[in-house]
Amino acid sequence: MFHSILVAIDGSPDSDLALTHAIDLAEGEQAVLTLFSAVGGPPAAAYIGSGSAVAATLAREAEAATETMLREAVECVPDYVSVRTVMSQKPVREALLDRLATGHYDLIVMGSRGRGAIRAALLGSVSHYVLNHSRAPVLVVHAQRHSLQDPDTSQAPDSPAQEATAVAAGA
Repeated sequence: MFHSILVAIDGSPDSDLALTHAIDLAEGEQAVLTLFSAVGGPPAAAYIGSGSAVAATLAREAEAATETMLREAVECVPDYVSVRTVMSQKPVREALLDRLATGHYDLIVMGSRGRGAIRAALLGSVSHYVLNHSRAPVLVVHAQRHSLQDPDTSQAPDSPAQEATAVAAGA
């Protein structure tokens, strides 16, 4: 069913769980995984005037951190699963859709940061944007959040696939 899966990673718990789900799917489908991340650098205005040296240093550090994150993600993938990495300098929304358009992916897997309605409305949600603009199916994964109201009602899933099913079903 899936031959090529794109996984968007950003180092968040939701992203880590998305990677786990994507690995599980790739193992079952013998699919190729492409791990994708975009470098979050300083805004262009930061390069104006005396702040340009600091902005350039921040940009290099962000790129190095993204490379490290991708390398660590690759280490999580079993040797028998084919994996590639892609790092983009573009804003993440644009970069993801460009990658989807050129990469011929059957599925994109990504985490949801769970910002909530107000913050998502103000800041935007990458997962929401991709859901509304992608031609490929999108699996959005939420890291399990613990409720303080009734801790006895939450049960851990037996596998990432079961948790993904629960998320897709709205549980």
